[in-house]
Amino acid sequence: IYERDIFMEQELRNKVREAVKEYYNEVYAKPREFKYVPASGKLLGCEELEAMIDASLDMWLTAGRFNDEFEHEFAKYLGVKFALSTNSGSSANLLALSALTSHKLGDRRLKKGDEVISVAAGFPTTINPIIQQGLIPVFVDCEIGTYNIDAEKIEEAITEKTKAIFLAHTLGNSYDLDKIKQICDKYNLWLIEDSCDALGGEFRGKKLGTIGHIGTYSFYPAHHMTMGEGGAVVTNDPQLYRIIMSFRDWGRDCWCKPGKDDTCKKRFQMQLGNLPFGYDHKYTYSHTGFNLKITDWQAALGCAQLKKLPQFIEKRTKNAQYLMSKLSDLKDYLILPEIREGVKPSWFGFLISVKPPLSKQKLVEYLESSGIGTRQLFAGNILRQPMIVDNDIQLRIANSELLNSGELTEEHYKLLPNTDFIMNNTFWVGVFPALSEKELDKTSDLIHKFIEENKQ
Repeated sequence: IYERDIFMEQELRNKVREAVKEYYNEVYAKPREFKYVPASGKLLGCEELEAMIDASLDMWLTAGRFNDEFEHEFAKYLGVKFALSTNSGSSANLLALSALTSHKLGDRRLKKGDEVISVAAGFPTTINPIIQQGLIPVFVDCEIGTYNIDAEKIEEAITEKTKAIFLAHTLGNSYDLDKIKQICDKYNLWLIEDSCDALGGEFRGKKLGTIGHIGTYSFYPAHHMTMGEGGAVVTNDPQLYRIIMSFRDWGRDCWCKPGKDDTCKKRFQMQLGNLPFGYDHKYTYSHTGFNLKITDWQAALGCAQLKKLPQFIEKRTKNAQYLMSKLSDLKDYLILPEIREGVKPSWFGFLISVKPPLSKQKLVEYLESSGIGTRQLFAGNILRQPMIVDNDIQLRIANSELLNSGELTEEHYKLLPNTDFIMNNTFWVGVFPALSEKELDKTSDLIHKFIEENKQ
């Protein structure tokens, strides 16, 4: 579009890059001191700032060259054929579930009233898309220790309406994919792996999110790597890839990238729907989609972070192992994380359950008042959240009939005893890469002190 002196432009970019380095070294390069130890956080360096400034100098306001690079490198890292960026992990989940409602899937498409198996101990945006698409969430109880679905209880929750399983790997620790894949194959079910908290984790040598039909990831600042706001959807299925892209990009049938035309060489040679022959394929829509793309600034940040991801995961693993060893003498009072055979976790946080009569609430308040950040396992039991009980939502609990959310009683909650235990007794503390043994020792020492003062 513009005639540019490429040599002059590169010289100017180099000058800007040097100025960015000077700015970073003066403003951000000082060692971090934690007065309050957060449960999660980002770790950014000069490379990330340079990448964002570089993207700004392009003056390309939507997804561009950095996004192309990120999607390619992210797919390569995971060992999958296709990766699509999106503006959040929650949007990634929405796209993954929405894609399975596509008419292009024929008899396998999800239709209103179909059932999707999940759990109630997790983050709302694993469940929200199920409800938003007019499907029925079916809740199965969790295991204590892994905090994932109890895979042995899935089959008893399956009916003729069950069409998919949609589960998150809890805080980076994989569920029993052997068992769940076997069930999906037996009943011809879709499997969506919500890996927003599990980027880089592995099950029998394969990256989490790459084993099911679709995997999702989040790049929020708290996660394993960040774009600020951002996420991704991955698949090995070329049809699902096109469908996900359509839902992400306004629902259009065209797959041209921004700024590109006529990739298919048939832009004015198609007849779709009841449109006239030759209607511009660039403005032909096959789904009721969204606009959930990212900007190239976000993608540039993601490219820089992705190069550091292996060392981020290594540090998270080291920190989790350190906390495990420091707290191992408290097993009479605490339940520490359990890891299944074949699983290599990529820890988002370090989960702890407090054994009664010790009080999780009092321990959490003690840690927070002493400068240690804590988090719940998100919604705890989402069926007790106002988003469920104060709205008109159809759902099932394994071994129950279809019911309206306003009809939930304590008898229904008793069908999910471990989920309620997690709500009442479980929390997590940080292991993100910026934390050192100094902060982890403080966490461990305070937990020891609380238990010594409160044990009976």
